[in-house]
Amino acid sequence: MLQFGTIGSGWICDEYIHGAKDSGLWELTAVYSRTRERAEEYAKKHGAAHAFTSVEELALSDAVDAVYIASPNSLHFQQSKLLLEHGKHVICEKPLCAQGEKVRQLQAIAREHGVIFLEAIMYLHLPQRKILEEALTKIGAIRMAKIDFCQRSSKLDRYLAGELPNIFNPALETGAFMDLGVYCVYPALALFGKPESFTMEPQMLESGADGAGILTMRYPDKLVTLTYSKLGESLENTEFQGTEGTLGVESISRVGGIHLWKKDGTVEELYGDDEKYRLMGWEAKDFYRYITEPEATAQEYARCTELSLQVAEFMEEARKKAGIVFSSDEPIA
Repeated sequence: MLQFGTIGSGWICDEYIHGAKDSGLWELTAVYSRTRERAEEYAKKHGAAHAFTSVEELALSDAVDAVYIASPNSLHFQQSKLLLEHGKHVICEKPLCAQGEKVRQLQAIAREHGVIFLEAIMYLHLPQRKILEEALTKIGAIRMAKIDFCQRSSKLDRYLAGELPNIFNPALETGAFMDLGVYCVYPALALFGKPESFTMEPQMLESGADGAGILTMRYPDKLVTLTYSKLGESLENTEFQGTEGTLGVESISRVGGIHLWKKDGTVEELYGDDEKYRLMGWEAKDFYRYITEPEATAQEYARCTELSLQVAEFMEEARKKAGIVFSSDEPIA
């Protein structure tokens, strides 16, 4: 069993802790939060022995082998860099960084220090992804795909009332594309590779963040449209349309609710869904395997790092072309 710490104290961190513990492979030993009161409260909530208010102290601690990062996007680079340089394995929430070059730098630091640096993106680690990929071979030539993640933000009412929640604050490198669009970009690039061309239309908010958007990717033989929004809920789902059938996915982020429509009109349910913490437990299990079985998992881990970099570079290119610019979009020293 390996020991891990966390940075973050929101609901997503709760789910990861639950999933990691449930795997039987991880023991939570430390948490970090900006204030002593919150750190101690969170440590007590989850049974961690150590509560830190300094990332530096967490990085120096012998009580942790690895750290899960669920802080605002703008903090990912510096926090990951510090931990990796101190020999800690890191699994960081998506998106890793707003710039591809920063991801490249972090991956190089991880290699230099002989540690694992992994993006916490469920799509790559869920076993039902193989069900999805196998089903795609049964629908003939894919000519059209619509990958969707539109989920009304729980913070939207606060924003409409005049507040500025983190998720709508561009200073934190957030917005709909970074928060939800990444779930659409990942399967698009993983399944089809980089498109020969693309167009992107964001719906910008007064705060300067994007609240929704559409990205159309053109391939020689197909069109792939990504739709994402934090302003409303989608009743339409992800679809892969082939000449012999259509594959529907109710939730692309969870790879849940997979249905195969055949050209004879019959529909086959291939996979249902599971609880969030169990879904996140799969990435915790793979993180453990990459650390403890480096030779056996080298190819799998390399594919994860390759895709993380491809996604970061593509998303940076797309958002800049669409006019979504962050203050951190400067040359890296």
